[in-house]
Amino acid sequence: MHIAIAGNIGSGKTTLTKMLAAHYGWTPKYESVDFNPYLSDFYEDMERWSFNLQIYFLNKRFKDVVDISRSEEVIIQDRTIYEDARIFAPNLHDMGLMTTRDFENYSDLFDLMMSLVGNPDLLIYLKSSIPNLISQIQKRGREYEKSIRIDYLTGLNEKYDNWIDSYEGNLLVIDADNIKFGNRPEDFEKVTNMIDAQLFGLFGNNTK
Repeated sequence: MHIAIAGNIGSGKTTLTKMLAAHYGWTPKYESVDFNPYLSDFYEDMERWSFNLQIYFLNKRFKDVVDISRSEEVIIQDRTIYEDARIFAPNLHDMGLMTTRDFENYSDLFDLMMSLVGNPDLLIYLKSSIPNLISQIQKRGREYEKSIRIDYLTGLNEKYDNWIDSYEGNLLVIDADNIKFGNRPEDFEKVTNMIDAQLFGLFGNNTK
């Protein structure tokens, strides 16, 4: 089984991945951030490094999806391959930080990859406001994230909402502004109750 967590930068994906892996005994698959050779350069000069960064992420994410499809374990994944192509790359293109030529090349490669894999069994989306994202980004204090632009985060959030509205698959949306699963045990229990209902309930399917 493949469980995936989606959400903007600072929404709490990694925290929830760790907590759910521990709670259910699932195997976590984390996003490659700390060892990404392009990320620091990207935040310093987005236009120069946008295509390189997105190709790096797409490559890593596709390998993850292929590995997950071959695994007999329950895998919980921190961020999905869809977010690269449906959120981050279009946002960079719309902001003029990725050329149309590079974006079309990237999109063709993504479409080819997605013809070979399917949706996760459950997608968990952490919906968060910009102020909450900024607060969380500041708290974790990653040096390379200090230069993130507000308009960049805002564009991402708009594209996340559009993507989720049209997503066709088993979906659970969590209000990350008000459900503080990382700090309040009762809120984490709310999350696990929702997941239990979605995965193991009699009528569990698409919930928005």
